[in-house]
Amino acid sequence: MNVLIVFCHPEPRSFNGAMKEIAVQSLERLGHRVEVSDLYAERFDPVEGPTHYAERVEPNTFFPLTEQRHAFECTALPADVKREIARLERADLVILQFPLWWHGLPAMLKGWFDRVMVYGGLYSGSMRYDRGHLAGKRAICSVTTGSPATAFTRHGRGGDMATLMWPTHCSLYYLGMEVLAPQVVYGVQGGGLSYQAESEFREHLECAKQAWAERLTRLEDARPIPFSGWRDWDEHGVLQSEHPLAWRV
Repeated sequence: MNVLIVFCHPEPRSFNGAMKEIAVQSLERLGHRVEVSDLYAERFDPVEGPTHYAERVEPNTFFPLTEQRHAFECTALPADVKREIARLERADLVILQFPLWWHGLPAMLKGWFDRVMVYGGLYSGSMRYDRGHLAGKRAICSVTTGSPATAFTRHGRGGDMATLMWPTHCSLYYLGMEVLAPQVVYGVQGGGLSYQAESEFREHLECAKQAWAERLTRLEDARPIPFSGWRDWDEHGVLQSEHPLAWRV
């Protein structure tokens, strides 16, 4: 199996960095081929804009989707975007490793979606969800949070974790991928923060690494998160009335 790990953290020696490393080691030990896209180390530019396109369809007004489609069709995409798309195409499994910042993705990773998932190439109006370009591939998010698990329950102060992860999971499914339940490590409070002792931080890290390494041995047999698909929706993109999950008044 070919695995792509998209690593998004500015500090390689962070908790997230350790989770990335244990994933590489564990997966290679299992005989899988692992490639890492280290967004910060490779200085990926997360900001989409006109400077990425030398030959524009509309020179006076920047329409991102128009320029992405044109560049894709002309094989003129920016080099960093071509590199990331090639990595995605090679992968059978994609792991996104990142910290939950401001209740969502770090800006660098959000920008990776903005620029790499090019319109006309990796998705279009008819090429999305269960008809997506990346159908047959699987994805899983490995996430860290600062607050404890109880804060991310239905009535917790941090918000329900399933709800917070929905935009990312939906985006991965939008591309056609099967999305596995996330691996979440709660209560990561290291890196110089005085309210967690270094010994507690190290113990927490070792437990998290062990749990992640063990789960990685079972990913190929894991069932994905269920999503509805094109056959389930009406012409307005709403679940058809006969669907068992459709809302009934």
